[in-house]
Amino acid sequence: MSDDINDFLVEMADVAAIKQDKIAHSQSQIIKNQPAAIKNRKQAAIRSTEKYVNFLTDGEVEQVKPDELLSYKISGIQPQVFKKLRLGAYPQDYHLDLHRHNVQQARQAVFELFSQTENDTLRCFLITHGKGHRSNPPAKLKSYVNHWLKQIVQVIAFHSAIPKQGGGGSVYVLLKKAKHLKTINQKKYL
Repeated sequence: MSDDINDFLVEMADVAAIKQDKIAHSQSQIIKNQPAAIKNRKQAAIRSTEKYVNFLTDGEVEQVKPDELLSYKISGIQPQVFKKLRLGAYPQDYHLDLHRHNVQQARQAVFELFSQTENDTLRCFLITHGKGHRSNPPAKLKSYVNHWLKQIVQVIAFHSAIPKQGGGGSVYVLLKKAKHLKTINQKKYL
């Protein structure tokens, strides 16, 4: 061995490793030590359960009146698009009827509808919730639907239906255009 290496080994002979006793190992550190396949499966399982957790409110919501018209749109919606929705001019791709549902059943039905349409081509829905004249408190389900639709990212606008499709007891819902449909339109009109 060279003199530099011998000198180094002599100097380092009395050095000892420091014992770490202050930081507990986190779950992420434990996962790092596992084989890659097991680590990937666990992370995929965690992501898949997080994706479908029902995030819709089941607590108290602001009450609306039974005959009140529901109306909502995010900023940036063109006035003609919202007018067309309000007048029921868009064809409904799906109709969800919530009659005879309690709040928990309706919450699950609305959540499942929107979690299934994530990658779909559906654009406009009709949701019938009823006016709730006989519920206690009045318009209970209608109030929840009004609140839930505002929580769903895909919803860009909704409005109470025209009288022949349920009036104040139903609501038209307009969703964001799917990414693949946007791409098709961009190619078509460029």
